Amino acid sequence: MPTMHDREIIRVLAAEVAEVAALPAQDETRARWRALNCLRPVRPMVTIDQVCWNEMNVDDELTLRCEAQECRDYEDFLRRTLYQWRHFRVDMVVDPFIRVSKAIHSTGFGIRTQERIAVGDPTNSVVGHGYTNQLVSDADLDRVQTPVLIHDAAETARRMEVAHDLFDGTLDIFEQGYDPYLSIWDPISAWMSVEDACFALVDRPEFMMELVQRMVGGYMTMLDQAEAEGLLCHSQSLIHCTGAFTDELPAPGFDPAKPRTKDIWMFGLAQMFSTVSPAMFKEYEIEPNLPLFRRFGLVYYGCCDPLDRKMAEVRRIPNLRKISMSPWVDEELGASEIRGDYVYSRKPNPALLAWPSFDENAAREHLQTTADICARHGCPLELIFKDISTVAYQPQRLWRWAEIAMEVAQEARVG
Repeated sequence: MPTMHDREIIRVLAAEVAEVAALPAQDETRARWRALNCLRPVRPMVTIDQVCWNEMNVDDELTLRCEAQECRDYEDFLRRTLYQWRHFRVDMVVDPFIRVSKAIHSTGFGIRTQERIAVGDPTNSVVGHGYTNQLVSDADLDRVQTPVLIHDAAETARRMEVAHDLFDGTLDIFEQGYDPYLSIWDPISAWMSVEDACFALVDRPEFMMELVQRMVGGYMTMLDQAEAEGLLCHSQSLIHCTGAFTDELPAPGFDPAKPRTKDIWMFGLAQMFSTVSPAMFKEYEIEPNLPLFRRFGLVYYGCCDPLDRKMAEVRRIPNLRKISMSPWVDEELGASEIRGDYVYSRKPNPALLAWPSFDENAAREHLQTTADICARHGCPLELIFKDISTVAYQPQRLWRWAEIAMEVAQEARVG
């Protein structure tokens, strides 16, 4: 169990978080997220995630003081939550509970990534990857296994006991089930390298289709197991860095002891397909994944992959609600395709914070252009600032960006 030293640190921080979580602003922000996710936005919504925390520490606000690693992990979460609320809260929601992950392990597909890593800033978790192709021959397909989820109930009980010891009287405890990440092409790019996988799509199309079908089948079996054994998460607050609050989930018949895929959001993407044709995107990504998309309540699709010229294919996704519009899209084209049918999930370019000097006017113009385009086309809009690898060790840049983004959002016309 935690030491008195660690417990006191955690309880002080947890009490501060609980005070923030109890503010009326939290319910007001949840309501605005629900309105957006139901395609009836009050205004554009703004979130900031995937921050270069190694560059953020000011006045020791993020300095960890706990001794045990488990307590340090909780401390890190609490300090980051409070820091973000103070400096770049935008439309974040602070929940009145702490999520404790069940001890669930996936056996995976049986292929271990072999890679070389290039490090730029040793304090930053963002690194470069060079992957070795492990799927060279047709026989290598037999290495692909069906993932199995293994729940260590004793470890889950231990985690819950620690959490209650630390947080009872400050924050509620929420036992967090498995939140599935079901990308096909992110794993393939790590098993083969992006270059070799792209060549194989042209040179060995039958092999690649069989690989994709085995993966989809594996995911489907794994999800069946998660449902049967009550291992899935529920009541998501976030889906890929954006507010997941909605009146449409969970589905009728929901049992918190046995959540179903139709009770939750799914996140899909095919980032390495950024430069393939719409036809190949449809054949190797959309069509094979339809069984996965169908079983979830709502779908958020896309990440860094530009989808403005693939919207006819993206529209085939069942239960689709949000579509990513990355920094590399033609925004006008993307908005004209999305219209009012989905949330236009814009990813502003984080490079604007990385230059030798921060140009506030350029940042405002970048955001205002998106707001104006979405207003013209009647697109429900969210601004999701993520993948922030550096702010040149000047965290005030991010604080100021947050202020600018909220000014743009609050002044935006809703089409």
